[in-house]
Amino acid sequence: MAWVYLVIAGVFEIVWAVGLKYTEGFTKLMPSVITIAAMAMSFLFLSQALKSLPVGTAYAVWTGIGAAGTALLGIALFGESREVLRILCLSLIVIGIIGLKLTSSH
Repeated sequence: MAWVYLVIAGVFEIVWAVGLKYTEGFTKLMPSVITIAAMAMSFLFLSQALKSLPVGTAYAVWTGIGAAGTALLGIALFGESREVLRILCLSLIVIGIIGLKLTSSH
């Protein structure tokens, strides 16, 4: 169940990171509320995952999901670069996440 919590935490990490763009410096109420709520949920689920997963593994996976997911949404929503090298680097992050899961004893 810890890995499920960690993936959920990573998804909320993506939501709040992208949400920051929509808050316009926390000057827009609803995007700000959603972003802060997603931050809280991300930390809540991460804390649940940390009850049984090693902190280094969990943190690396959490930030990796957040980084890769946010970058992909940046491409989809904001027209950010789709350069091949950038996609390759994002793929390496995903491979690292998978590798950490496969080598974890939990």
